Amino acid sequence: VEFCKRLKWVEYPAFSMRTARLWAPVNILFCLMLVTGMGSLQHNSVPMVTIFKNITNMVVTIGDYFMFGNKAGSLVFLAFAIMLSGAVASVMSEESATWVGILFMVANCMITASYILYMKVATKTVKLSKFGMVFYNNILCTLFLLPIAIFRGEVTTFLQTADLHSTDYLSKNIFAGFIGFFLNFASLNFVAAAGPTTYAIVGSVNKVPVAILGYLLFDDVINLQTWFFITLSMCGGFLYSYAKIRASRLRHRAISSK
Repeated sequence: VEFCKRLKWVEYPAFSMRTARLWAPVNILFCLMLVTGMGSLQHNSVPMVTIFKNITNMVVTIGDYFMFGNKAGSLVFLAFAIMLSGAVASVMSEESATWVGILFMVANCMITASYILYMKVATKTVKLSKFGMVFYNNILCTLFLLPIAIFRGEVTTFLQTADLHSTDYLSKNIFAGFIGFFLNFASLNFVAAAGPTTYAIVGSVNKVPVAILGYLLFDDVINLQTWFFITLSMCGGFLYSYAKIRASRLRHRAISSK
C-alpha cells in the first residue's frame, strides 16, 4: 500500500495515533478472528469449520437489527433453523469433534460477526479512504500479532528453519500478501457500500467450494451422515441468501410504488 502511495497511485493521510486508536477495535477483532479461525482449523476438519460458520450469519442479522434497525422476515428465520440444525447435527455426528474445537468455532463465529458489524460503524465514523483503512489494518496487525509470534517462539522457528527462506516459500508468501491486500480492500468496500447482512449472504455462497476443496486437499475423513448434515446446513445458507434477496426486491418495489 505504501509503495502504491509513493508512486501516487493511491492517496491517504500520514499515520496518526488518533486515527490508529479509533481504528484499533476493528483490528483487534480482526486479529482475534484470525486466531480463533486458526484454532478452529487445528481442532476440526475444514468442511466442519466452513459449515459451522453459517451461524455467523445469524449473529450478524440479529446485530444488524439491533444496531441498524434492519428487520429479517419469516423466511430468514426458517433458513436460520435449517442452518443451525444442520450445523449442530453435523458436530454431533462428527467423531473427531472435540469441545476445544467447538469452543474455538463458536468464538470465531461471535468474533467474526462483531468484526463485520463494527466495521460498518467504523467505515462511517473514521474519515479514511479505503486504502487508508487497509494501511492502518496492516500496521496495527503487525503491532498486535508480532508480540504473540515472538512469545510463542514462531519468529525464532522462522529464523532457524532453512526451508522457510527458499524462493518457493518467499514467492508463495508474496502471492498470499497480494491476495490478502485485495481481500481486505474488497471487504471494507463491500461492507461500507452494501451492509453487513449482504456481506454475510455472499460469504455463505463461497462455503460450498471451500468445504469441497478442504475435504480434497487435506484428506479429511468425514462419514456420510456428517456430509448429509453439512449439505443440510448449506441448503439453509442458500435459503437465507434467497430470503434476503427476495426481501430486498420487495422493499425496492415498495419504495418505487410510492
